[in-house]
Amino acid sequence: MVRRQELSARELLTAHLARIEARNPALNAIITLVPERAMAWAKEADDRQARGEPLGPLHGLPIAHKDLVMTAGIRSTSGSPLLANHVPEHDDLIVTRLRAAGAISIGKTNVPEFGAGSQTFNPVFGVTRNPWDPSKTCGGSSGGAAVALATGMLPIADGSDMGGSLRNPANFCNVVGFRPSPGRVPQIPTPMGWESLSVLGPMGRNVEDTALLFSAMAGPDPRSPLSLDTPGPRFAEPLERDFKGTRIAFDPNLGGLPIDSRVADALEAGLAGFSQIGCRIERAGIDWQGADEAFQTLRAWTFASSFAEAPDGAFGALKDTIQWNVTKGLALRGDDVSRAERLRTALFQRLHAFMREHEFLILPVNQVPPFDADVPYPEEIAGVEMATYIDWMKSAYYVTVTGHPAISVPCGFTPEGLPVGVQIVGRQRDDFGVLQLAYAYQQSTRLCDRRPGPNSDDR
Repeated sequence: MVRRQELSARELLTAHLARIEARNPALNAIITLVPERAMAWAKEADDRQARGEPLGPLHGLPIAHKDLVMTAGIRSTSGSPLLANHVPEHDDLIVTRLRAAGAISIGKTNVPEFGAGSQTFNPVFGVTRNPWDPSKTCGGSSGGAAVALATGMLPIADGSDMGGSLRNPANFCNVVGFRPSPGRVPQIPTPMGWESLSVLGPMGRNVEDTALLFSAMAGPDPRSPLSLDTPGPRFAEPLERDFKGTRIAFDPNLGGLPIDSRVADALEAGLAGFSQIGCRIERAGIDWQGADEAFQTLRAWTFASSFAEAPDGAFGALKDTIQWNVTKGLALRGDDVSRAERLRTALFQRLHAFMREHEFLILPVNQVPPFDADVPYPEEIAGVEMATYIDWMKSAYYVTVTGHPAISVPCGFTPEGLPVGVQIVGRQRDDFGVLQLAYAYQQSTRLCDRRPGPNSDDR
């Protein structure tokens, strides 16, 4: 509509600001808002269009950036009291790219403190609540982004994912979250250019919106040692594909992880969507041995690298789970890290061999449905105790360890009406193939069309 000049960028922004005013107070998804600055940018967008200048793929679309991302002149707190008043002077590369593509930055979305954990709450802004049931969590760490999408406060949203932070909240909110291959979206600036557990990626209300956003944020940059060469516009190409006869594997519990029965039932019912598009489904999987140790070790090493040189007094101000992760990382020895890398390599080779015969692997995103928003993390699943605050995320972070692209797409609902997503894992660096299967599955189910709360049919 904006491109056809049926709607101006300013009118589109005004509509989204009205939606934020109506829905955000009860949900707390967008925690910093800059409407005057956004309106000035929207006017510039309208003026460029009026002059007949070339328009970017995201022309006029409002976006709020995850609060872990640095935005020049806009408060960027990472959900921490240590950065409560932090206003950066420079944008991260992802912000620069999205604005160059025509997106209108309107503010920031809520996160757990420094993105640690998959439950969105912090001492600066408080809890972000699930729009399907505000007593429940929206997941995290891209929780504010997922809620803003599900409720129409934003049309597109960026996020990041180490242990499931794009996939988990998408799964809990009935939207789409895509964890791309490491290097697809260069992370600049970063002090750890070779670190590959954490990636930046897109979220959307459907797969085609997610792919459009991805096309604007992806692409090489010579400053990133992991940067992949494929240009971003590749991912804006048509997603249609015939999947008749495509062999996919369904592993309902990744070799024995505890799974809440409501999640298991929704996944079983959701398999019909893959059959309807012609996929050959086989119940099979790999040996995930070593995935947990590798992830826990490398995560702790990353946390220690990030926080070990914090200013005096700062460490004690961090939440207890971050302190635990940093302390664990500082206690690591060289052979601990090298063992983790060996385990990770062996796991990758097993998955690579398995996926020669199966083009995609279908998994649960989370092992539980959305839980109480006042609970920091589930302490047990199906009667099995969770030893740490991240143990309940294994079905997502096992995939992280392999480096394969993965997406969460709506799959079904629990008897209580809470969303359940399905995780589609593709072959090494086959990001486009993952988007194609997710799109085909979405077209067969159309579960992405369901909206939470009041005015749920208002799109």
